[in-house]
Amino acid sequence: MAINKYNNSSAPRPDRISWKYLKLIIKDNKCLEEIINIANTCINLGYWLSHFKTSSSIIISKPNKVAYDSSKSFYLFILLNTLGKLIEKVIGEQLQFHLIANNFIYPNQLERLKQHSTTDAGVVLIHLIWSGWVKNLQTSTLAFDITQFFPSLNHQLIPLILKKAEFDLRISLFLSDYIVDRKTKYS
Repeated sequence: MAINKYNNSSAPRPDRISWKYLKLIIKDNKCLEEIINIANTCINLGYWLSHFKTSSSIIISKPNKVAYDSSKSFYLFILLNTLGKLIEKVIGEQLQFHLIANNFIYPNQLERLKQHSTTDAGVVLIHLIWSGWVKNLQTSTLAFDITQFFPSLNHQLIPLILKKAEFDLRISLFLSDYIVDRKTKYS
């Protein structure tokens, strides 16, 4: 289950619900049913609750820095509401399953996919390099961090991508609403 990987002692969330308590709550079938109902209703309406769009950002200085005049001197932690994060995780797993089942993800796209690891990516890279060597080709690689890709994503492009991936229109509407009007509070 998606919730099992979360640490019971993680930092308090904006909604003040800890993973420990949420794990206890969902053991009750009626409570679990209601959480599933919330998620399904959001998808059916194409609407992600504003409560789940609000996060808390905590900035902590890194120890033993000579100067604290650069952003690299600080850690930034972004905390989402616990229930929203759980629902996002479940929806994300379902989306990934659909994309993989319909061969929409390029076979070498490994990062963040379930049952794939850095080792898998390394094996693919080595295979590509050796294949090139057999053909007397030189191989080079380019690696970059796409952490800031999501915020800069063209929001009008998402529904088109989801349509091409043959997602239900409700999913497209939900994800279009999911990415807009997000807010963070700094602590």
